[in-house]
Amino acid sequence: MKWAIIFLCWTGFALFFTSQSYMFQARSAGTIEWRGTLFNWLLGSYTWFALTPLVLKLSDRFPLQRGKLLRSVAVHAIAAPLFNITNIVLFVIARGLITGPRLEARSLFESVWHFVIAEFHGGMLVYWVIIGVSQSTDYYRRYRERELLASNLETRLVEAQLDALRMQLHPHFLFNALNSVSVLMRKDVDAADRMLLQLSNLLRVTLARSAAHEIRLKQELEILERYLEIEQIRFQDRLTVRMQVDPSTLDALVPQLFFQPLVENAIRHGIADRETGGVIDIRAEHQNGMLRLQVRDNGPGGNISRGKLVEGVGLSNTRSRLEYLYGSGSGFEVCDAEEGGLIVTAAFPFHTETIIEVEAKR
Repeated sequence: MKWAIIFLCWTGFALFFTSQSYMFQARSAGTIEWRGTLFNWLLGSYTWFALTPLVLKLSDRFPLQRGKLLRSVAVHAIAAPLFNITNIVLFVIARGLITGPRLEARSLFESVWHFVIAEFHGGMLVYWVIIGVSQSTDYYRRYRERELLASNLETRLVEAQLDALRMQLHPHFLFNALNSVSVLMRKDVDAADRMLLQLSNLLRVTLARSAAHEIRLKQELEILERYLEIEQIRFQDRLTVRMQVDPSTLDALVPQLFFQPLVENAIRHGIADRETGGVIDIRAEHQNGMLRLQVRDNGPGGNISRGKLVEGVGLSNTRSRLEYLYGSGSGFEVCDAEEGGLIVTAAFPFHTETIIEVEAKR
């Protein structure tokens, strides 16, 4: 394929200069010998094509690079006239074999010398153009290889950072869940036993998907519901959860364990200390190519306007994961609701194909 393209390039080179000669003859001489002109340009181009592999090997052997530039330029300065004269000799011999003896009956030396005088400078330029194209192509190839290597390294770094963040969530969640069990053990042993059973089921579902950074929203909501079943045992009627999920978002991909730390944060800081309990609203919407997820409680809020909100593991972890996964295409906002409570909103591109996939570690 490579040499077919090079052959076509040399053919295009011949046709280009044939058209130039055609216009020159038409304007100056009035008589046009397009067949002979086309033949000469094609033959000259194809003799250069025959020499191209050797020129390319010399270009690879003596690249125009820093540290090798002077030596390479010196080598090519010597090689250019040698290849140029070799091309002229091949052209004259091939032309004589194809067309037969010329009327002027020149010797081989006279014919070569005639074309050296007429074509030497053009041939020198052709040689350096081949070297330039070769060096440019090689430079672009190496640039792409470095770019691909840098991209792979960056992807691995992001995967490692995401793995670290995800692993941070697991012990954080487990600690809080076990703390809830500990509290119930003093009040209701049966409830604590049910909570441990639910916790076991939740951990089994969560860890089974631990190799993925993203899962379907419907799967994330299933995990969230199992978590809420645990908290419902603890708070009973004091906890009310309302979900408003656009059905078109259920197949969208979201960070695994996205909702759980945010809901846990809302319960801990917005509801746990209130005697009357509270309400948590969970929303998922598809707007203008973005998936918008929100968790809202009706607790005391975070006093954000007074600068008193300190992001714990749940909020800071979620913010970091969004940045690593979606970069500047994501948004994460924490604000106080006017009527009281805290609103946490995340937005990132709506997608159903995995952005970063990590193979399960065995």
